[in-house]
Amino acid sequence: MYGDSATVRKILTELGDTWAIVGLSTNERRAAYGVADVLRRFGKRIVPVHPKAETVHGEQGYASLADIPFEVDVVDVFVNSDLAGPVADEAAAIGAKAVWFQLGVVDEAAYERTRAAGLDMVMDRCPAIEIPRLG
Repeated sequence: MYGDSATVRKILTELGDTWAIVGLSTNERRAAYGVADVLRRFGKRIVPVHPKAETVHGEQGYASLADIPFEVDVVDVFVNSDLAGPVADEAAAIGAKAVWFQLGVVDEAAYERTRAAGLDMVMDRCPAIEIPRLG
């Protein structure tokens, strides 16, 4: 388990409400689309990050984290594990406070680098499952 309950709670309740969701597109069949909707319902601002830079759930999309012209609190990663490490590194580079790797996304080296850079991190969990549990 990468990210204890205290870290999960901290990311979801204390670190800010702007979530960049890497891999979020207009494809409603993808998990990222539904998770983004749940986060919105719980008061988070979602920022789609996808090569197509599509507008999703009414929010302007960006092709990369570096293209976002405002601060991002949490970077939620919906890409394959082999692509996730560079996204975590980019999250640290843009000054995000936390990185969240979705269910099935695991990169232990990225986890160690991200924590060493001072960011909170959760890996192989889903915020849409965790946030309703907070009560």
